Amino acid sequence: MATPKGKYAWTATVGEKGQIVIPKQARDIFNIKPGDTLLILGDEDRGLAIPNSGAFSELFNAAFTGEKDGEK
Repeated sequence: MATPKGKYAWTATVGEKGQIVIPKQARDIFNIKPGDTLLILGDEDRGLAIPNSGAFSELFNAAFTGEKDGEK
């Protein structure tokens, strides 16, 4: 089965300390570097998600600075 363009799936094994290794291809595609902090979202019904940091940058900016899109 071919995957749609831009869609990926990987597996990771959880170690004894609860750590996972993000596959190299995923790190390369999403520019994840050592020392980066990742946001992990969890929903008991739907599972875990690790969104791209850019997905939340505008939200964080508005929350921490009080600015909305286009306002300074």
